[in-house]
Amino acid sequence: MATPSPAHPRQVDNDSPGQLSARTRRPLIGVVDDESDLVAMTVDYLIRDGFAVVTAGDVRGAAALLRAHPLDLLVLDLMLPDGSGLDLLRGVIAGRHLPVVILTGRAEEHERVLGLELGADDYVVKPFSLPELGARLRAVLRRAGTASNETVHRVGALAVDTRSRQVSIDGQAVALTALEFDLLATFAAAPRQVFTAGQLLADVWGSAAERRERSAVAEHVYRLRRKLTQAGVAPLRIVTVRGVGYRLDP
Repeated sequence: MATPSPAHPRQVDNDSPGQLSARTRRPLIGVVDDESDLVAMTVDYLIRDGFAVVTAGDVRGAAALLRAHPLDLLVLDLMLPDGSGLDLLRGVIAGRHLPVVILTGRAEEHERVLGLELGADDYVVKPFSLPELGARLRAVLRRAGTASNETVHRVGALAVDTRSRQVSIDGQAVALTALEFDLLATFAAAPRQVFTAGQLLADVWGSAAERRERSAVAEHVYRLRRKLTQAGVAPLRIVTVRGVGYRLDP
């Protein structure tokens, strides 16, 4: 176990390249865990995955973090050095609606169940996959309706209205299927950000990546490209990043 964090939470610098476009506010995630190496890896991954992150290592630091930051979601370890994460969870749920994903060990099933009964939105068992954590956070945010404050994403002549689920280019409507729309909306919310096939499966299809064939992503990207080209979106294009995934270039 790492040394407990100070009472003041750590603000992570999120101005590195490859982040979400400045036009879209990145969801702010609070990570409360006392394992410093795990927190460092988690923070690095979540920033690359398009989130803003603040951290704390114990209950006292978490309380300060909650006071100081308008979090969109809290990732909470249940075993903290100065108290139980369950007690903190009770206070969070009682005080306001804040989506919470709890972290537990494999031997802590009873606490995991209690956490869900108290109102946690999801859980991840340690050791966990970082891409899985990112996918679960996006799924919880999507259900909570806090993934983005923007309802219209504009990339050049392209406009994607997530409220009306309409797409237009220079004001002219473009007809897409539901999956094609969700795929384009994901790209348009973060121009130039690379999405892996696994991320897109989790975000768009709403399931764990291993439950779907990655060929489904390639097929729908191909269809979406064709429709956008027919609608005259050039030079905007969906680029294949070999060996990694896809991104939308303005």
